[in-house]
Formats: sequence, structure tokens, C-alpha cells
Amino acid sequence: MTVSSAQGPERGLKVTAMLADYAAAADGKLTVVGGGWSMIGPDPCPFAIAMLIEVPWHLTNQAHVVRLELIDLDGNPVTPLGATEPEMIEVRFEIGRPPGLRSGSTLPFPVPLNHGPMGLPAGSHYEWRWTVNGQAHEDWRLAFSTRPDAQSQAA
Repeated sequence: MTVSSAQGPERGLKVTAMLADYAAAADGKLTVVGGGWSMIGPDPCPFAIAMLIEVPWHLTNQAHVVRLELIDLDGNPVTPLGATEPEMIEVRFEIGRPPGLRSGSTLPFPVPLNHGPMGLPAGSHYEWRWTVNGQAHEDWRLAFSTRPDAQSQAA
């Protein structure tokens, strides 16, 4: 699933995000492997959140924070099996203007968030929701499900 979002009434940061098997960034580009899934498991396996943040010229040379939180269908923070704290990822970044960049240009900032296996109950639904500089929007989310385990499929 891919989600794009813009922040604020004037042109702001735009975030495009996708669940993937693996993501990497090099030379300002994002490489995504196995992207676009919405079902995982039931056994824990590594995954990635591939994000491309487009920063408009007027928001360069400023600090920004993207915060992702894993929530359940009731909107509650999720603590993975074996963890002691709810799952949260925070990305702080600042992108500078290259010399000669024309006013009104947009700069891409690729963010590959690779994550190790995370234990989540089988047959459940979750969302990664994010805020940008403390602002949220109902469309800023990536929904996914965990497959039922073999035992519950046989029943």
C-alpha cells in the first residue's frame, strides 16, 4: 500500500510510504524490494517501511520530525510480543538547499526504515500512523494484517 500526504494549507512536506520486504537509499534515490504488501506472518519476519519525503524549497534548511506509531484497530499503541514499550519510530532530518536551486523546487529525502522480526498476534489488524512535525491527518497511515496461524485455519 502506498500513501501520499501533504502537510498544511500551503504546499508542505509530502510523504509517500509503502510496506516492503527491504528498502535502501543511495544517491537521493529509494530502492524498494517486495513493496506494496498488506499481509504478513503469521511468524515474525523482517520488514521495511519505505518513505520518500518531498521537501519544498521553503521548508529546506529546517529541522523536521516524522514519528511513526504502530496502533491496533481501536487506535491503541501496540507493544509487540516480548517487548516492554509500544512500537514507535522517529526520524529527525534537515535537508539543505544545494547551490543554485531554484525557488519553488522540491527535494526528495528517501527514508528506508528496515526493521527486524516483530512478534504480533496472528489474525490481527494494525496500522502504522505518522505525524509530521507534530501534525496528523487521517490518511497518514499504512494498514496491514497478520495471517491467521495454521491452528486457527484448521479449526
